[in-house]
Amino acid sequence: MCGIVGIWGNLPEKRPIVEQGCGRMRHRGPDSQGYWEDAQAGVALGHVRLAILDLSPAGHQPMISACGRYVLILNGEIYNHQELRAQLEAQGRAPAWRGHSDTETVLAAFAAWGIAASLAGMTGMFAIALWDRQERCLSLMRDRMGEKPLYMGYADGNFVFGSELKAMTAIPGFDGRIDRRALSLLLRHNYIPAPYSIYRSIGKLPPGQWLTLTEADLRSRSLPSGTVYWSAADVSAAARGNMLSFDSDSAAADALEEVLSTAVGRQMISDVELGAFLSGGIDSSTIVALMQKRSSQPVRTFAIGFDDPAYNEAQHAKEVARHLGTTHTEMYVSAADALSIVPQLPTMYDEPFADSSQVPTALVMRMARRHVTVALSGDGGDELFSGYSRYFRAAGWWHKRQRLPQFTHGVLAAAAGSAAALMPAGRRRDRFEKLSEVLAADSQGVFYRQFVSYWKDPAQAVIGAELPETCFDDRIGDGLHETMSLLDILSYLPDDILVKVDRAAMAVGLETRVPMLDHQVVEFSRRLPLSYRIRSGQGKWLLRQVLYRHVPQALVDRPKKGFSVPLASWLRGPLNEWANALLDPARLNQEGLFHAEPILRKWREHQQNKQDWSTHLWSILMTQAWLDSVRAADVRPS
Repeated sequence: MCGIVGIWGNLPEKRPIVEQGCGRMRHRGPDSQGYWEDAQAGVALGHVRLAILDLSPAGHQPMISACGRYVLILNGEIYNHQELRAQLEAQGRAPAWRGHSDTETVLAAFAAWGIAASLAGMTGMFAIALWDRQERCLSLMRDRMGEKPLYMGYADGNFVFGSELKAMTAIPGFDGRIDRRALSLLLRHNYIPAPYSIYRSIGKLPPGQWLTLTEADLRSRSLPSGTVYWSAADVSAAARGNMLSFDSDSAAADALEEVLSTAVGRQMISDVELGAFLSGGIDSSTIVALMQKRSSQPVRTFAIGFDDPAYNEAQHAKEVARHLGTTHTEMYVSAADALSIVPQLPTMYDEPFADSSQVPTALVMRMARRHVTVALSGDGGDELFSGYSRYFRAAGWWHKRQRLPQFTHGVLAAAAGSAAALMPAGRRRDRFEKLSEVLAADSQGVFYRQFVSYWKDPAQAVIGAELPETCFDDRIGDGLHETMSLLDILSYLPDDILVKVDRAAMAVGLETRVPMLDHQVVEFSRRLPLSYRIRSGQGKWLLRQVLYRHVPQALVDRPKKGFSVPLASWLRGPLNEWANALLDPARLNQEGLFHAEPILRKWREHQQNKQDWSTHLWSILMTQAWLDSVRAADVRPS
């Protein structure tokens, strides 16, 4: 796991600028720092390294290919790189290896097979920049599921890219103007989805894509369209005509265990200490069970607990760890411990990000890093195997809608909306608002977007709001459950869950790996008939059957609490003064980003305990706190 940054253009004296960018994200790679420049072409590449495979200088980056044509910087891990080496050697196309790092393998693959074939053969998580000295072009690549970040754009005619925004904001000519589209999407989702970033001049390369920038592109300051080499949407569409079938439920569980065990085994390769997060839930318990099955030594597992039993699952994790025989470490944290993280969030997450589970995530990452350098997680299970309870709630609303004649939807939606507007804050108003949204939606994707949105109409709060189309506007999926899980795989998973994990882990120099997101596991899950994911009103049915082979059902079958914090009460209590300062009406009016009145109305209702607006307010508060952090770093958004 590492951090990358680069500049291509006529900016003079690039080295101190790139090295400053590396310094700003040294947390991503505390073991070494590298720089390479092609002064004639105007390209400069920087890299900070967290050494995981091949700890010797042979793994140092930027790395030049044996043929001298290519220069590469890579953030991530290629889990099947030994298999790729074997293929290169069998073909007689392998160089004289200098070490055993995956970076060297990938570089040799690009030189031998080209980008498209190499990406098709790679299994891993990565963001890569490849400079071709012969063709004088720069290629950027991102892994299939979006585990590793990659920002890119122009700063006064220079093309810039990096793992984190903070590595790029010091570049002369950086445009710090805020993108109102991104801000609107933030209020809707509590995260900013690709390809947008908080800055107008910078975007994100979407997952599963690569692009090549030429000198002609640089001269015209244009950004070529990315090439899609893998897409969950395409995989899902292809799966509809090629669904899996099994002779028995046991055979289905065998097949899932095999593909998931293979992914776990690949991701256990490491030259440094390795462990896993264990919440005691279905997903993390499955990953740890399969790790322990493969390991001759007790696996290191980590969990945090809270004094408040409503948010504490540490005791369940401890019971699972005891059964599996792991070396388990747990840490109970107080509200004060959790709250101490809040001021660090804007810098940690680099742009406004408002999933409040970022707080416990940051705490467990910090705790795990004291013992290991690599940790596996169970993220992805809910999206792949239909585990979220919201899928069932949404399906209930959708089925109610389907029972009404189509011609009545518009009239009834308007009536329900008008009725909600006349009601005081509370559960009854919520239900009428939800009914209005369900009836007004013209597709399953739009319906689900409204169902999971926070600010349903961000224009209420964002001055000059713009809402671009996203994957929720596409007609994808076949059936409501398929549509909802696919939309989460395309948006919520890469832009919320994986962002949350990557930034919190990298802030303390910890590499996280997600076996569920091995593309072969994803492809398997999309080919599973719905009856293997949902059965008897319960999600993740087949995944549970695999887990029950290793852990007694009684230890893991219980209502899911989620990785959450008592945000609502914090905002009425210990975070009240902090929030009040950020929501000062004079400040809101002066900054010109938000309409103060609707925000302050929600704040008053929340303070008076009339309504829980904590998740709506958190996106505003994280934006305000982020503004303070970038001002302190001398970046002036406008």
